[in-house]
Amino acid sequence: MNAVTVLAFDFGIKRIGVAMGNTMICQAQPLKVISALDNTARFNAIGALIAEWTPARLVVGLPSHPDGTEHEMTARCRRFANQLHGRFNLPVELVDERYSSAVISAKRGEVIDDRAAAIILQQYFDAL
Repeated sequence: MNAVTVLAFDFGIKRIGVAMGNTMICQAQPLKVISALDNTARFNAIGALIAEWTPARLVVGLPSHPDGTEHEMTARCRRFANQLHGRFNLPVELVDERYSSAVISAKRGEVIDDRAAAIILQQYFDAL
């Protein structure tokens, strides 16, 4: 089996965490935090990462309440995943991210979005 690169996203209104890995070693690595304020700048930054890493697929964390019910961010993440698919014509998979941020020990004010994206991607790899 050939290794394929996968990029994962922890979508947020203010920041988007990005992680990368490949299906050969199945190890996720934090890559970048995109702090662009508008959609054009966000998708330009994502497009640059896609051009650099040439992933075969994208993964987006899908948040929900602990009991699995959806909330406002669930819909926003689904829309973001649809936009990624539409703009970059790559397969996009959604991964349950209910506890991704909870397992990261962070100092107050520390930006952890890229590490959260790595946890989401690792969950994806572990499920393969």
